[in-house]
Amino acid sequence: MTSALKIIYKEKIQTNLQQKFLYKNVHEIPKIEKIVLNRGIGEASQNSKGLDKSLKEFILISGQKPIITKSKKAIAGFKIRENIPVGITVTLRKDKMYNFLNKLIHLALPRIRDFRGLNRKHFDGYGNYNLGLKEQLIFPEIDYDSVDKIDGMNIAIVTTAKTDVEGLFLLQNFGMPFKNQ
Repeated sequence: MTSALKIIYKEKIQTNLQQKFLYKNVHEIPKIEKIVLNRGIGEASQNSKGLDKSLKEFILISGQKPIITKSKKAIAGFKIRENIPVGITVTLRKDKMYNFLNKLIHLALPRIRDFRGLNRKHFDGYGNYNLGLKEQLIFPEIDYDSVDKIDGMNIAIVTTAKTDVEGLFLLQNFGMPFKNQ
């Protein structure tokens, strides 16, 4: 089953981008390549119960099992030894990516307290957008009573756009709520 956002991209957004930036080839038109969710687990690296909770939350949010990232070398100042879990990450592509983006735009972002729009300055210079969330409770799948500790996450939306202007126009057409500046 194809996502509604994928259909909208193929029918509307591609033609809008073609008309605005005058691409000569259809393959030049920017698209969203992948969405990457990351979370550093901090103190949960010492506690396997905290790691399991974070894994379950990411499975609920993304619909996909995350990868546990491990430390490459020991850092005594942070009490980190080699090969202990330090974070979790999920890479979403194709239909899961569009379903997550739809959920993020229409369900999660409006639930942020005092939300006035996303900052346009979080583009990286190559058309990719990075978004930091302070709590996981904005996602409807997360039960408020089951959360022991509020954890944030980083969401990176990777596009094939070559400039930030193209990436901004692409994400605005998908319905991302950016601040007017």
